Amino acid sequence: MLYPACVPDWLIWVIGSGVLVVGEISTLAFILGPVALAALVTAGVAAAGVSLVVQLIVFIVASIASLAIVRPIAKRHLRTPPKIRTGVAALVGESALVLERIDQHGGQIKLGGEVWSARALDGVGTFDPGAHVHVVEISGATAIVMG
Repeated sequence: MLYPACVPDWLIWVIGSGVLVVGEISTLAFILGPVALAALVTAGVAAAGVSLVVQLIVFIVASIASLAIVRPIAKRHLRTPPKIRTGVAALVGESALVLERIDQHGGQIKLGGEVWSARALDGVGTFDPGAHVHVVEISGATAIVMG
């Protein structure tokens, strides 16, 4: 026996699970997390009073099962593209129609179905009504545009 008899088996499994979770957080390898989950399952079994041999068998089976199920899901989430931009950030890169002449001091565009105030990027040119421009930045309620 590796620990005092007064310490219940389930507590050892819970502590072991906590150690594995800390290890997972520090490595992000998606290996220790599923094994920590298996240790928690084994803690539940140990709390039911089964023998150490059965606990070890449950731990091994639960580890293999959780690694086979959880790890591929976690790795797939790492490869997903970043979230789609929303709000005004989604307007950056969009094309807009010039409604009122735009220069470095201001103007108006139709962007995303709405009328926006706009100004030319760093005074780069002027844009006449009917022209199409590209939004490079949103600054407050003003779209910064270029040709």
